[in-house]
Amino acid sequence: MRCPFCGATDTRVIDSRLAGDGSQVRRRRECSNCKERYTTFESAELDLPRIVKRDGRREPFEIDKLRTGILHALEKRPVATDQVDMTVDHIRRLCLAYGEREIPANQIGEWVMHQLRDIDQVAYVRFASVYRSFADVQEFREIIDHVENDLSPEMRKSQLSLISDN
Repeated sequence: MRCPFCGATDTRVIDSRLAGDGSQVRRRRECSNCKERYTTFESAELDLPRIVKRDGRREPFEIDKLRTGILHALEKRPVATDQVDMTVDHIRRLCLAYGEREIPANQIGEWVMHQLRDIDQVAYVRFASVYRSFADVQEFREIIDHVENDLSPEMRKSQLSLISDN
């Protein structure tokens, strides 16, 4: 590991700890040359499957693209950043566990919809409208009816209503 301050290659580890959810190691290092200290993070490099788009194109899995799509659906909604991070990480783990070298984009879309349905009804409908390319208001009505009829009692208490009762 090169020192970010002087570029020397002789550094030593002072302290190591698990970071985050235990999937990373945080290391405090010291440069033998300039004596500066800095922190590095080490994690396993895992090969995520390639994504097969609807038109047949294949793309590498991009965690930032997944996060951006979820954040767009959750824009101006009362959802904590930690919950977004957990959702993104959960979907990433599902992709790793999928067991194939390629995964259809619609499978990831279904996983995202499932996660959003449990987090926020409005975000779920927003994502579904783009993901499923709604053509008319009737498709919105159908998905709203499905969401409202499919909630557990505890989810009903924690969610804001999609349509006001007035």
